Amino acid sequence: MAVRMKTKWHRSKRSQRNMEGGKKPKTMTDLAGVIAFNIWKLTKDIYLNMEKEGYRFGEDSQVIDFFSEVIAFMTAISDRMVYGKLDEEQRSEFVSALATDLLNMMISNKEDLLGPGDYRQEFINSLNHRLSEYAECEFDQEKGEGYEFKRLLASSISDVMASSDNKWVLEQIMDYELPRHMTNLKRLIKDVLGLKKSGTKP
Repeated sequence: MAVRMKTKWHRSKRSQRNMEGGKKPKTMTDLAGVIAFNIWKLTKDIYLNMEKEGYRFGEDSQVIDFFSEVIAFMTAISDRMVYGKLDEEQRSEFVSALATDLLNMMISNKEDLLGPGDYRQEFINSLNHRLSEYAECEFDQEKGEGYEFKRLLASSISDVMASSDNKWVLEQIMDYELPRHMTNLKRLIKDVLGLKKSGTKP
């Protein structure tokens, strides 16, 4: 079943605050929040589909690590897509807000699953490490992410799930999950940010 993406705001007729707020131009932080919300939905959809296909997640910590890897990948894709289309100040604000929202979602869910803890720096370090690795991978504005980009995600998830004796994780991610979800992610980013051809600003 296709994931329904939320790309627009809907004002409540009963909320004067929402009606007044709807008249204000959306900031990069607002736009990043919409994209972060939908990235979480896409990540959850990948997880649920892999469960349905028989892939086993042995522990709650394994699920958290899975989400962390997919979110790092989608954050990297988002950053590369806006490169050259937003000015550097906008790009920095967007990526920072996107990462912050996703980190807060990760922390909230880890606290729900594993109890209270000081998880923020752990997630920040993990995200920064992965983003530095993705920065070395090829990305073309027209063709999208190269093989190394996709292979790094698939390999990272395979490592996360190795303790549960899951087979064919690499193939599942690269041959099915990525082709199925990257179209949604890229359309989401273009629609929300109003991106045009490379070198132009929204």
